[in-house]
Amino acid sequence: MGERQDRFVSTPRGTGRPDRRRPVSVLITVRGALPNLRPAERRVAESVLADPAGISERSITAVARRCQTSETTVLRFCRAIGLAGYPELRIALARAAQFEEADHRAGAPATGDITATDTLADVVAKITHAAARAVTDTATALDLGVLQAAVDVITMAARIDIYGVGPSALVGQHLHQKLHRIGLVSFLWSQGALAAASAGVLSPGDVAIGLSHTGTTIDTIDALRIAQHRGATTISVTNYEMSPIAAVSD
Repeated sequence: MGERQDRFVSTPRGTGRPDRRRPVSVLITVRGALPNLRPAERRVAESVLADPAGISERSITAVARRCQTSETTVLRFCRAIGLAGYPELRIALARAAQFEEADHRAGAPATGDITATDTLADVVAKITHAAARAVTDTATALDLGVLQAAVDVITMAARIDIYGVGPSALVGQHLHQKLHRIGLVSFLWSQGALAAASAGVLSPGDVAIGLSHTGTTIDTIDALRIAQHRGATTISVTNYEMSPIAAVSD
């Protein structure tokens, strides 16, 4: 499995052309790291997400005290999200807070949380902003090299299995229908036992796609593991790139 995972590892974003996309917000990185953080580190992450501007103005000692942990834990959190240390975190949070403030000045809701006192117009504005922001954040965070590798293997696949349980099955149904419309042979499996049985008959040249928002759905992970063992190329679509599903994804 180790050799297979070297095939489509993340590639540098740079391609010789200037990248004019909005820089990846550290808040996106923090949200993606949440499932793999230790409990104390998660408290730091939750504080960062709740108040990025406030954390950017605090010393490491003040943050550790606020999160009821140690300065060493705060440093471990910084390294867990790919930063060298706390000064880099403060700079990244200050930059993220500037974008948040710019959005607010442009009329975007300060928060996406819907409350009992919101008017209907408030609810519509918050949902619209949250949906648009999700699309923007996704586009910003995408590794285009990995996306291209996924496109290449899907378009050449003899057969495509799609695994999605619960709400992910609805996403899988949409993907299944779109693939059929462009002439690709795909199957959607939304039950664990059926997904595993289908994965067991895949072979090299086939592709298995696992959909899991959390990246921790056992049935989907198991099906991808079987597909990978059979020699199929495995792809996962998840909100948390460091979640368990990544370990069975090419």
